[in-house]
Amino acid sequence: MSSLQAGLAQRARIVLLADEGVGTNEIVHRVGVSKPTVIGWKKRYAANGIAGLDDRPKPGRPASIDEVAVVLATLEPPPETLGVTHWSSRLLGHQLGISNVWVARIWRKWGLQPWRRETFKFSTDPALEAKVRDVVGLYLNPPEKAIVLSIDEKSQIQALDRTAPILPMRPGLPEKATHDYVRHGTTTLFAALEVATGKVTDACYPRHRHEEFLRFLKQVAKAYPRVPLHLVVDNYATHNHPQVKAWLARNPRITMHFTPTSGSWLNMVEIFFGRLSDKAIRRGIFHNVPDLIQSIETHLAAHNNDPQPFRWTATTEQILEKVRRGRVTLDAIAS
Repeated sequence: MSSLQAGLAQRARIVLLADEGVGTNEIVHRVGVSKPTVIGWKKRYAANGIAGLDDRPKPGRPASIDEVAVVLATLEPPPETLGVTHWSSRLLGHQLGISNVWVARIWRKWGLQPWRRETFKFSTDPALEAKVRDVVGLYLNPPEKAIVLSIDEKSQIQALDRTAPILPMRPGLPEKATHDYVRHGTTTLFAALEVATGKVTDACYPRHRHEEFLRFLKQVAKAYPRVPLHLVVDNYATHNHPQVKAWLARNPRITMHFTPTSGSWLNMVEIFFGRLSDKAIRRGIFHNVPDLIQSIETHLAAHNNDPQPFRWTATTEQILEKVRRGRVTLDAIAS
C-alpha cells in the first residue's frame, strides 16, 4: 500500500509541474525519474485526466489455477500405478500440469501436509467414561487432606554409548554424533509424581515385575506417612498382581485409580518421562548402567530442587466429547 501511494504522489508531482510550465528535463531533475517516464505520464494525463494516473492491468497470462481442484486431488491417494503412498508437490504438479510452486502455495493456504501422519488409538475399555471421570476428577478436584500421585514405570531405558566421540557444537554447525552405538544394559525407572507440587519420588531396578512394583509402593508409602494416598496407575499386569492387592488391603489409606485401557496418556507422570528422555537420556553417553542411573538421579535431584506442577486443564466432558467425535468420524469413513 505504501509503495502504491508513493507512486501516485510521484505521478501527481509530474503532472502538477508540467501544468506549471516546467520543462521535461527540469521535471526529470526535480522528481528523480527518467525522461520517458515523465513523457509517458504527461501523455496519459492529457488523454484521460486524473483517471489516467491509476495503475492499469498488467499484461500477461491471467492465473488459471483451480485451487479447489488441487485441494480435492490432494485429498485423494495417488494412483496405484505411481507406486507411492502420498503426494509430493512435484508429483501432484506433474499430474495436474501445473508448477509445484503453485501446489506448495495452495497446500500452505489450506493447511495440507500430505507427508505427515499422526497416530491415534481408541480405548475399548467398557469402563472408559467412569475411569476418565475418576482420574480427571482427582486432577481437577483432589480430595481434601490427601495426596494424589501419578505412578508408572519407564522400562528398558538403555545405557547407550556412541562408537566415536561427540563432535561439539560450533558456530554454524550443530553437535554431531555417530548414528551407531553400543548397548551396555538397561534399567527401569519407577516414578511417583506428586500432582499438587510436581515433586517426584523414584527408584531404579533391573526389572519391572510385581516384586519391584510392590517394593516401590512401600517406598512411596514411607515417603508419605500417615496421609491418605490416591495413586493413578495404568493397567499393566503387575499393578493388579494378587500380592499387590493383598498389600493394599492391609494399607487402606492407599487407593489405586486405574486409567482406561489404551489411555495411559491420562497418567501425568508420562509428561515427566517425556521431559526426562528429552533432557537427560536421548543425547546422553553412558558407559554402563550405573552411569545411566547417575544421570537419571542427577536430573531428578535438579527437578526436585525446584519442582513445578503440571497443570491439568482438560475437563472430563471435553475428553469424552473428543472421543465421541473421533468414533463418529471413524465410523463414517469405515462405512
